[in-house]
Amino acid sequence: MFKTKPSRRALASKPVRGPSRAEPGTAERILDAAEKLFAESGYDGVSLRAITAEAGVELALANYHFGPKLDLFRAVVRRRAEALNAERLALLRALGADAPIEALIHAFTAPFLEKSARGGAGWKNYARLIAQTANSPRWTRDIMAAEFDPVAEAFLARVRGLYPRASDDDIYWSFHFLVGAITITFAETGRVELLSGGRCKARDLDAIHARMIPFLAAGFDALCADGDRPRFR
Repeated sequence: MFKTKPSRRALASKPVRGPSRAEPGTAERILDAAEKLFAESGYDGVSLRAITAEAGVELALANYHFGPKLDLFRAVVRRRAEALNAERLALLRALGADAPIEALIHAFTAPFLEKSARGGAGWKNYARLIAQTANSPRWTRDIMAAEFDPVAEAFLARVRGLYPRASDDDIYWSFHFLVGAITITFAETGRVELLSGGRCKARDLDAIHARMIPFLAAGFDALCADGDRPRFR
């Protein structure tokens, strides 16, 4: 039995439901889906079609909001980088001129720790994505340098003030080791659990961070505290 279509008057009188405030908008859903899939499969392992299917939106909407996949990838990295860098800069600027290296390292690492540990699944995905991106020469200039160099330079400037006799080489290498420790740790790969037979938990970021700061501070001191100290060969 055929049903008659409702009249225009009936349609006009029917209340229209707007989007719930708790529901993310289309662009945010695409970013969340892309972030998750990029973290799981890498840039080349994910198509725009797969991303929009995960987000539950039409394929054309990804192009409408972000353009090609590469631009979407940049937007995924930039979204959380902006929040992360703002907190890092605020903590660095709040430190006194005589702040020790432990305080500088804390200012740089603590925002990522807090967001990765307590920011929800999106930040977990982001940590894994950044670990992949930071370890790929393909993205060094266009992604990592573009999004993270300004706050890196602010951190390095404070380190130079703390170790005025240190060589630039030692300062840059020390920072390189710091970034490596952050990316592998916050990606929570589970490697340390396998090596330790379960004694050390990759997800226990607070305990890890408490150990990471003195470890990295000792490294900065060893390389930078005395620029004339002979090196082990």
